[in-house]
Amino acid sequence: MLPADALSLLQRKAPAALAVAGISAFMLGFALISQHVFGLRPCALCYWQRWPYWASLALGLLALVLPGRAASAALAGAALAFATGAGIAFFHVGVEAGWWQGLAECAGAGTAASVEELRRQLLGTQPVRCDEPAFIFLGLSMAGWNFVLSSIYALAAGFLGWRLWRSA
Repeated sequence: MLPADALSLLQRKAPAALAVAGISAFMLGFALISQHVFGLRPCALCYWQRWPYWASLALGLLALVLPGRAASAALAGAALAFATGAGIAFFHVGVEAGWWQGLAECAGAGTAASVEELRRQLLGTQPVRCDEPAFIFLGLSMAGWNFVLSSIYALAAGFLGWRLWRSA
């Protein structure tokens, strides 16, 4: 049996931690379904945008098992991961809009910069260009939507972590 204080903290912590982990798992699942079911081939920056979701998924699950303020620190870490994802998505949006150049892996043509890129070129599977959106919905590319959603998730996770910190 848990003491009343521990039970109260768990009741406040679990929904926040599960929300962070669930949102992250949903976004990763959406990306994988878009890729493998709907055939939207991701570019190098699309892959980069997945890493913060993996981090926030792990931090959300970690927040479930950590005590008190350590759990709120994990949620704050998830907020930083979401904010990092928003930054990567914003960079990707800028590449799509032509505001700046993308990474070397974004070029999609030309000389190979790595052995893996050379192998893809030799096998006839050119890398996907980062400056050509694969899908646009309501005027925003997937990177644009990721920027909007990651920004919201960062604020929400930060708020949840702060609220848990105050009550721990």
